[in-house]
Amino acid sequence: MDNTYGLGGTEVQTDASEAIIEIGQNKTLLIQKLTSDQPLKPKVVTGLKSIDDVFENYKPEVEVDFESSDGVESKETLKFSHLGNFGKKGIIEQSKYLNDLDTEKDQYLKIIKQLKSNKILKSALADPDAKEALLKSIQSLIAELQQQG
Repeated sequence: MDNTYGLGGTEVQTDASEAIIEIGQNKTLLIQKLTSDQPLKPKVVTGLKSIDDVFENYKPEVEVDFESSDGVESKETLKFSHLGNFGKKGIIEQSKYLNDLDTEKDQYLKIIKQLKSNKILKSALADPDAKEALLKSIQSLIAELQQQG
């Protein structure tokens, strides 16, 4: 390998891999336009010295359409005022729909944990007669709640 250089100067090797982190296999990268209107003419903005200044200047937001499991559609506007708004928690906190889904997910996880660890319930579900009695009890509770609501 010939290391002959011309015009003077010093070779500086850079390690670009430090700045670029590979996205993990269990992650999803979403790319989304965060402004609804294209500017008519390019505008030079100066004086933005921090990422907070950029967010304050551009005020990025996006309108998102959600559809529930029963087909009801809703629109929500997600606003981004700092980098924390881009994470799962930041997006869920802004959206009533996603917040409700997250609460529902947590409830299902608690039920699964209860089903896996409750020995009395496990034995009741294993016995066909006890299982039938439990189902009837739950159905009568549901009917009672629906009458009250």
